[in-house]
Amino acid sequence: MLESYTIGALARQAGVNVETIRYYQRRGLIGEPRRPPGGIRRYGETHAERLRFIRQAQALGFNLEEVKELLALEDGQHCRGCREAERLGAIKLAAVRERLGQLRRVERALAALVGQCHSNAGRVRCPLMAALGAGRTINSRKQSSDG
Repeated sequence: MLESYTIGALARQAGVNVETIRYYQRRGLIGEPRRPPGGIRRYGETHAERLRFIRQAQALGFNLEEVKELLALEDGQHCRGCREAERLGAIKLAAVRERLGQLRRVERALAALVGQCHSNAGRVRCPLMAALGAGRTINSRKQSSDG
């Protein structure tokens, strides 16, 4: 017997909000079943699987346009298949690695400033507050040291 869900049951099954399902339908990420005469729309397990796919892709950092591309590949709408999915994954991986690098720079800068605050015995102005007030952010530091 095939599973059949109302939109509310589908939302619970997939761990999303009903409005999220409707939004995904408007964006073309998930199909909307026909409403039988005098009845309510019934969603199947394929809808739940698709919603879980979308959630997992988002958890990996893919935005909805990228998810749409991945779904098109999954649906076989493009003959590029796995190579295209690999390309999209590699682009996302590069972006994640860039963001990790930025976060490491922020971590080092904050650690240094907090350390200066800790050793700021009796100075008038806190080094962290002075750096923020002077506009010495991690990006300006990086730019000045790069070139």
